[in-house]
This record gives sequence, C-alpha cells and structure tokens, in this order.
Amino acid sequence: MNRIDLIKKNQTKLSKQYKELVEEAYNLKQIDSALSDISEFKAVKLLNKLNELRYLSREKTLHQL
Repeated sequence: MNRIDLIKKNQTKLSKQYKELVEEAYNLKQIDSALSDISEFKAVKLLNKLNELRYLSREKTLHQL
C-alpha cells in the first residue's frame, strides 16, 4: 500500500469520526452545553487534521504529474 492510499484510508476514518462528533455536539446542545462544546472542539481538531491530510495528498499527486 503506497503513501497516498494510507492517507486516503486515514482521511476516511477521520471523516467518519468528525461526522460522529458533530452529530454528538448537535444532540448534546440542548442537554449539556459544556459537553457539546467539548465535542465541537474535538471535531475542529479532527477537521484540522483532515485538512492537513488533504494538503499532503494533493501535494503528492501534484509531484507525481
């Protein structure tokens, strides 16, 4: 498995986790705003990691051209 495939696999996993955290934050918004904020914070951290991976995969594909 090459590096691009590993990045894509990691992106898929992190994207799923991100969606789950966003949904959890939304559901907790009415019940406990502190827990909702924690879930949102974790989601933002995952989103930053996803953006880094997108950049790395884009950079690698550009170098292969």
